[in-house]
Amino acid sequence: METETTLRRLSESQRIVIKVGTSTLTHRTGRMNLRRFHNLVRVLADLSNAGRQLILVSSGAVGLGVGQLGLRERPTDTPSKQACAAVGQCELMYLYDRQFGNYSVNVAQILLTKAVLTTNGGENAGNCMERLLEMGVIPIVNENDTVAIDELELEIGENDSLAAIVAGLVHADTLVLMSDIDGLYSADPHKDDRAELIPVVYEIDSFIESIAGGAGTPNARGGMATKISAAKMAVTAGIDMVIMNGEKPERLYELLLEDKPVGTRFVARR
Repeated sequence: METETTLRRLSESQRIVIKVGTSTLTHRTGRMNLRRFHNLVRVLADLSNAGRQLILVSSGAVGLGVGQLGLRERPTDTPSKQACAAVGQCELMYLYDRQFGNYSVNVAQILLTKAVLTTNGGENAGNCMERLLEMGVIPIVNENDTVAIDELELEIGENDSLAAIVAGLVHADTLVLMSDIDGLYSADPHKDDRAELIPVVYEIDSFIESIAGGAGTPNARGGMATKISAAKMAVTAGIDMVIMNGEKPERLYELLLEDKPVGTRFVARR
């Protein structure tokens, strides 16, 4: 039987994976954007209080490490990237634990690699996240960049795909990618004043793929191309996906509680 593409109310989503990129969490200096970070945590804690099961896929470890170590720019050699990830991951989880703790919300750190996700370890990680969700804990997922050299270089390479894989593992209803752009545009809005936001994508065809560009900010690894790749995985698994700007985390209320259009929505195949 052929599947049909249907538009459902995102406010009905009970299990939601939210991915935040480096550009959302940090300033261009690599230091944490504290105001935005605090707003994000407050909104996520409130959504959790409203009964939503949340999994946060968080970038930012390498970027934070760059800032913590006082480096002028993101290093290009792998050992230095790993060192930045090791330093930055400590700071990242410290900040999350402290801020979510202010709202009496428990969090857990889960570091994954492609090798784990493509073996029985993926099922084990999924089972662990399932139990954490049952306990009311928000799992915070990131790539294990300190040991997985290939993931810093050529494999997953960014957290958009990781978020889509995690969403599939836990059978999420909705995947939200928060980035530094409002959504998918008909052309690069930084170069073309006529570019228009595409509010809904029912099918990822050759045109949608053709308008995907590269990474947008110096400290980020992902770009629109990786988000389209993540969207393919999500919609195929029956998961709706949204790309939205992370500058105003409060818009998650509009998206997930009020069914207002935010960013670009990729409609799942069902």
